[in-house]
Parts: sequence; C-alpha cells; structure tokens
Amino acid sequence: MSEIDLRSIAERLDHLVRLIERAVPPAPVTPDFAAADAFVWQPDEKRLQPVPRVNRVDLNLLKGIDRLRDILVENTERFATGLPANNVLLWGARGMGKSSLIKAAQATVNRDLAGSARLKLVEIHREDIETLPDLMSLLRGDAHRFVLFCDDLSFDSDDTSYKSLKAALEGGIEGRPENIVFYATSNRRHLLPRDMMENERSTAINPSEAVEEKVSLSDRFGLWLGFHKCSQDEYLDMVRGYVAHYGMTIDDDTLRHDALEWATTRGARSGRVAWQFIQDLAGRLGTRLDNRDAG
Repeated sequence: MSEIDLRSIAERLDHLVRLIERAVPPAPVTPDFAAADAFVWQPDEKRLQPVPRVNRVDLNLLKGIDRLRDILVENTERFATGLPANNVLLWGARGMGKSSLIKAAQATVNRDLAGSARLKLVEIHREDIETLPDLMSLLRGDAHRFVLFCDDLSFDSDDTSYKSLKAALEGGIEGRPENIVFYATSNRRHLLPRDMMENERSTAINPSEAVEEKVSLSDRFGLWLGFHKCSQDEYLDMVRGYVAHYGMTIDDDTLRHDALEWATTRGARSGRVAWQFIQDLAGRLGTRLDNRDAG
C-alpha cells in the first residue's frame, strides 16, 4: 500500500473520529467546588466554570429595597442551613439591583455561616435554560447547596423553552433537588409577553386554560419580589451611600446637584444610574473603586 493511500486512510479515520465526538455528548466533568463559591454553567461541555472574583456590591450599599433585601436574605439563609425555602422571582424596574441583590445575599450568607458548608452560586444564561435539567442532574445529591441564578429571564412569543423551566422547577417524578433553589430576575412579572398570552386567549379552544398554562410558569416561584422605580430621595441615598463607602470628599450641595443632573441626562433614577454617576465622580476625584466586590 502506497504512502498516499495510508495518508488517505488516516485522514478518513480522523474525520470519522470527529463525527463520532460530535454525535456523542461529552461526559459531565466532576466539578471542583473548592475552586470558587460561584460558577457559570457551560452546557456544551457540561461543566461549571469557576468565577474566582464575582462582580458584586456590598449588601449595605443596596438602598431603597430594604424590605426586599431582608426577605431574600432570610430565604437564602434558611435554604443554606437545610430548611425549606422557595424559588424566587425578582421582577420589575430595570437597574434597581435585582441581580446585585442575589449576588450580595449569597456572599452575606456565606460570611455569616463561616465554618459551615458554603453556599454556591451557579449562573445559567437565558439561552441555555433548556439545559437546566442537565445542570440539576449534575448537582443533585452533592453535599453543597446551590442557588441557580438566571438574569433577565423572559420568553418570546415563539419560544417554548419555558416548558423546560416549568418541569425542572417542580415537575417530573424526581421534583426539584433538595439542595437547589432557583432565583431569576426579569422585567416581566409573568415572564411571557402580554401579546403572547393574548394570542393564546384568542386562538385556543379553551382560552382561559391556555392563558393559565402561560401564567403558571411564574407560579413555580414561591416568592415574587417586585422592584419599582425609586424616588429622588432614594436615588440620592444610594449616591451618598457610595460616596461614604469609598471615602470620597465632596460638598453635599455639589453632590446633590451633580447627581440629579446626571439622572436628568439619563432620563431615569435607579441604582444602576447611581452607580454610573459614582464611577464618573470617582474618575473626576481620582478615587479608585477597587474594593467594589468586597461583599
């Protein structure tokens, strides 16, 4: 057999191996939970990517949401200590600290439970929500407890992946693993667009049942925490809290004027706008914000 024939056979075998590798899903990689307290789910490789440094703010810097903060932290503490706890949907106005609160609550609970088994935060991206059952299977039975976190969760009118989420949260024979809760943020209370539910109402044989199926997705969350636009005073409290935390020196009248002017140019008042103003102010004052993830 010639050298050319051998090379051709080798190339075909390599091609066959690549086809088999694509056809057979990779075996789940056993996670190293000692590597970090937070992870990002990588569904293509069926593994958890450690996040050594989480982008978060201290819980005490989240102003204007005191009641919501206390409810979420209490639910998270109960879950971390092995007590019953609910899935949580944080919904409402943009930029009011929904995702920041989840990350800060996990850090706070871990700090308060020093010496105990630490609570792990696992982020699953919206586009990967159909792989949630795979993620739960990977974590089921592990000694750690996990908060699965999906930011900006919502579904379009032609999206059917919400059915996977419904089944994973409470449905199926096995049900939700005892060591997992699911926290999601969304701008929508019912996660589905209104026109989607109205279309179901107009085309279904039994309109009420069709709409009920869509709305029942939100019912899988035992706690609904609503975030609303903040007042001017709450916005200024956020700004002053950041200024005090980072030790900035600025006259309060000047701070108030500049902060309100910044909000006016943005057309909104929120925690996100307050933080963006603080970044601008810190730059002007020559103040570093390196300890932002101190939570």
